[in-house]
Amino acid sequence: MKIEKTHFILKPDPKKVLLRSFEPATENQLINIIARIINLSEDEVIKEIGKINKEFKSRHRNITEFFLKRFHQVSEYVDGSLKLSKVRQMLIGASFCMEYSFESSALFNPAMVWHPDQSNLPAGSKRFIMSLRATGEGHISSIVFRAGVLDAINNVIIEESGSFVTSPEVAVYPSYDKLTLQKNIIESDLVCDFADKVLSQLGDTFTLNELKQLLNSTLTQSQFRNEKNKLITHLILSLFGSEYEIFYDADLPLSERIIFPRSFAESNGIEDARFVQFQGEDGSEQYYATYTAYNGMRIQSQLMETKDFLHFKIDKLSGSEAKNKGMALFPRKINGMYAMLSRQDNENNFIMFSDDIHFWNTKKLLFKPTFNWEMVQSGNCGSPIETELGWLVLTHGVGPVRKYCIGATLLDIKDPTKVIGRLKEPLLSADENEREGYVPNVVYTCGSLIHNNALIIPYAMSDYATNFAKVNLQDLLKELTSD
Repeated sequence: MKIEKTHFILKPDPKKVLLRSFEPATENQLINIIARIINLSEDEVIKEIGKINKEFKSRHRNITEFFLKRFHQVSEYVDGSLKLSKVRQMLIGASFCMEYSFESSALFNPAMVWHPDQSNLPAGSKRFIMSLRATGEGHISSIVFRAGVLDAINNVIIEESGSFVTSPEVAVYPSYDKLTLQKNIIESDLVCDFADKVLSQLGDTFTLNELKQLLNSTLTQSQFRNEKNKLITHLILSLFGSEYEIFYDADLPLSERIIFPRSFAESNGIEDARFVQFQGEDGSEQYYATYTAYNGMRIQSQLMETKDFLHFKIDKLSGSEAKNKGMALFPRKINGMYAMLSRQDNENNFIMFSDDIHFWNTKKLLFKPTFNWEMVQSGNCGSPIETELGWLVLTHGVGPVRKYCIGATLLDIKDPTKVIGRLKEPLLSADENEREGYVPNVVYTCGSLIHNNALIIPYAMSDYATNFAKVNLQDLLKELTSD
């Protein structure tokens, strides 16, 4: 098969920065910062805000609103009897902000889905949305977006990316129930005297702050004051606060929207989102993305859903088999059940079925590493794609010297537990121009599309930048069914 690489490379841009909160190391430091600003004269405050605006206003949208928002978040530490001017509030808020270069290290692991808006396009063209994993200082990953068009001859045209990036409004779930916490503790194998003590003191419903305070106060008791229970506290907190919603203004360009880690479970990164356009049994459509949340110690499988890429709902995936990386949802139900690819054991590929998209409790082995180029491990490279001959699944294989390649597998359309065929050789591997990067010798994708009889594969090059490859669909299917 002929593989065509476009060499239309998307590289990380350290100039793109996100305005985010800065949290002092201690509460005393926070109080001291505010006190220093309170002691400034009004003229000094005005002069300092002028300097800040001159240096930073051209780099962000709505910077004044962000400074004032940060002021209100720390205002409990300000003497309520003081009447502070707006500029002084801004300076206090600005002192608890920082810029973060969210893609300074890498822009990789892309997934493509069709855009909900297909209007005003030439014949034979189709608009897509591409999600990418952006990684910056401290290896913290977030999700960013690009819009583009595949034309009638499958040229890739990416819309120009804006210079700004803007965080969404966030709505956190107000409360949780004790029975759900108890179930999650059992499923996560965290049952112990410490966890039992915490549960016994909780009401039937609780807020995340109440849980944090109770965990910390229980840790101070002599019988529970040890490193093991500190770790359990960390793990219990990662079970909650994972559910939230985010909202973007409709006039904000797609390339300026960023999904940055919000919950404790994803505090060290949102990794490898596998977006898929899902068709409901009633004909409705929405987009789901399975991704890995990482808090520095533990990974957790999460689910994101949206209809318009303006409002996203984020939930934790639960159940005994909702674990490890690489979960990828089928684009529709099969025989009335949701279906998911997975890899719970870091080595083999499994398939799961569930009547609830948020709970996954059973799995079945689909295939094992078979060929030399995947002898270390194998996994999926995004959600299956429906074709006339079966479900087309792009896979990744890891071989000697931890070299990653992309392969392909075909599953039966009615019973995807049956493997029709697999490529014996990689479909795509790193060439000499793609070997060097953040992680050498890696090609990887999180979701591809079929357009005008071609499979379009956006792929990461050595976990650094993103390229595109194309392969004739009929040639690929013929290879997969040749045995």
